[in-house]
Amino acid sequence: MLSRRVLGWLPGFAVLALMLVGLETAVEAGWIRRALMPPPSAIGLALWDLLESGEFAAPLLATLRLVFTGFAIGSVLGVAGGIAMGWFPRVFRLLEPLVELTRPIPKAALVPALMLFLGIGDTMKITSVSLAVLFPVLVNTLQGVRGTDRVMLDAARTHGWGTAHTLWHLVLPSALPFILAGMRISLGLALVLAVLAEMLSGQGGLGFLILDMQRSFLIRQLYAWLIILAVLGLALNGLFLLAERRALHWQPANRK
Repeated sequence: MLSRRVLGWLPGFAVLALMLVGLETAVEAGWIRRALMPPPSAIGLALWDLLESGEFAAPLLATLRLVFTGFAIGSVLGVAGGIAMGWFPRVFRLLEPLVELTRPIPKAALVPALMLFLGIGDTMKITSVSLAVLFPVLVNTLQGVRGTDRVMLDAARTHGWGTAHTLWHLVLPSALPFILAGMRISLGLALVLAVLAEMLSGQGGLGFLILDMQRSFLIRQLYAWLIILAVLGLALNGLFLLAERRALHWQPANRK
């Protein structure tokens, strides 16, 4: 099983390796300005220096704290709001105009306004991340709740299940694939908003360091931090996929 997955990844790694070799060749041949794009070998050395010194740990943990805190808050509010709107028509009519008014706004555009009201500290950053997470989770949860099998709902009423029991034992498990799909999308958005908020606030984390490297024209270090950010995003997505497979273990696709 593991060897088959590794073999499936080989073409992708081969393409990545060819791109790196091609980029190294182009820089060394002078086709790309070294001052703007150092060769991958030089970036690799800068990355190794960062990892060896341990300087990456503090900003990485700062960004992760923002991502996880905002993701947790946004996910809880999104699931609760989606269930309430999907199950109770009055709640849907009450909140639907507000949701549809604010949902299309790019959450990055809200960061400057949040800075005016909340300052440039962690409260603003966590709020920005939470808003980015909230709406995809809420909309997916709403669709999942409304997609619950009506025959199963009728059977639950026939057996005398109450609202709370039906929501917990029938509706929530039925909507779980939708909820997790929304959460997976939101996880990437959480990382984007966390980095953006750090850049705009000028305080701590990977976002601040990437912007600081650009302002200082430390190009090799800039690309090294970008690689760390890319690996972080890949790792978060991989961990979430693993958790998703365990949570949806009854689905045929997750039994392999």
